[in-house]
Amino acid sequence: MFARFVGILLMGMTASHAAHAGTFGTVEIAPVEEALTFARDKAGTRLILVSSYEGGEVAGIDLTAAFGASDPVALYNAKGYGAIAALSGSEVTLRVSELGLPVDLTASHIAAGTNFPEHAEESSVEEGPFLFAKEVEPTSFDAPVPARDALLDYEVELAFVALEPFDISQAPEEAGLILCNDVTDRAKLMRNIDASDVTSGKGFTTGKSAPGYLPVGNLFVIPRDLRAFASAVELRLWRGDELKQSARQSEAIWDFDELVRQSAARQNVLWDFEGREVGLPIQDGIVPARTAILAGTPDGTVFRGVDKSSMALGAWDWLAGGWDRTLVSHVVERQIAKERAARRYLQPGERIVISVARMGELGNQIVE
Repeated sequence: MFARFVGILLMGMTASHAAHAGTFGTVEIAPVEEALTFARDKAGTRLILVSSYEGGEVAGIDLTAAFGASDPVALYNAKGYGAIAALSGSEVTLRVSELGLPVDLTASHIAAGTNFPEHAEESSVEEGPFLFAKEVEPTSFDAPVPARDALLDYEVELAFVALEPFDISQAPEEAGLILCNDVTDRAKLMRNIDASDVTSGKGFTTGKSAPGYLPVGNLFVIPRDLRAFASAVELRLWRGDELKQSARQSEAIWDFDELVRQSAARQNVLWDFEGREVGLPIQDGIVPARTAILAGTPDGTVFRGVDKSSMALGAWDWLAGGWDRTLVSHVVERQIAKERAARRYLQPGERIVISVARMGELGNQIVE
C-alpha cells in the first residue's frame, strides 16, 4: 500500500507536468504490430490510422482516402488487422482540437461498480464488484460536462467495445478499447440507491445517465492481443493540476472475461430508470456490436461514503418526528447538504483531464 502511494506521487510529479504542459499535447502511440490506433475528425468524415501524437497534432495514414472508410469498426470487420497494419502511404496531420468521436457507439452500456479494491474501500462497499446499465449517448473528448445542481464526480475508466455482435456465453477474442469518464451525480445516486444492498446496482443507472455524463477518448484502439494490452493500460486522471486517480487496469478485480461472465449471469436483471425498466444491453443472449463495457474506476474519486456526522444528524431528524421519510432518506439528505456547503464536488470552471499512454486524452470543462 505504501509503495503504491509513493508510486502515485512519483507519477504525479512526472506525468502531471506532461499532461498540463500540453494537455492535448503528446501521447505515446502503440506500434501497429501491437495495436491499431484510430482517430477521426469532428465531422466524422476522415478516419486516420494514427502513428504519432505530438505537439497537439496527430499524424497518420488517411484511411478514408485509402479505403473510402470513415468508421473503424466497419473497416476492421471488412479488411482485418493485417491489411490495415500493412498499409503505407503519405501521412496526413490533424490538430488534436480538430478530433471528434473516434468511433460510433451505442447509447446503452454495461458498467462495473467497485471493480478496483481500493475504490471499493473508499466507497465503503464491502461486497462486489457489481454491474449496472449506463444509458447515455457518448460525447467527445473535449465536450463540456454540465454541473447543474449535481454533486458531480469523475471516474476514469477503460471501456471494451464489441466489434461484432457476440454471444454473452463466451467473451470474444477481439474487442476495441476506448477511454471514458463515467461521470456521476452522487446526490441522485445516493437518493436512489438501495443502502441495504448496494451491489444490487439499484440507483446507479439513474445517477450516471444524464446527458453529457459519458465523454470518451479521442483515440480508438484495437489491440492484436486484447488481454495483454488492456492489462498494461495505466489509467490517470487529473482534477486541475492534481493527480487524483492512477492505477493499472491489471489491478481490477474482474478482467474482461470475468466481466462478460458476470454480465451473462445478470442478463435478466432489471433496474428502474426514469419510470421505465432497463437491463444490460443483451438481446436474446447477444451483445450488440459497438456496445461499451466500462471496466470500473480506481480509487481517488470525490465520493468517500456517508460520514458518521450525517448518520447521527439524519437519525436525529427521523427521531424528532420525520417519520414521513425513511431513516436512510434523512441521512442521505444530511450528507448531500453537507457536501453542497463544503463544495468538494466538481464546480463550474474546473477541468478534468485524462491522459493515458497508448490510449489518448480527454479534457472536459465543468459548466453550469
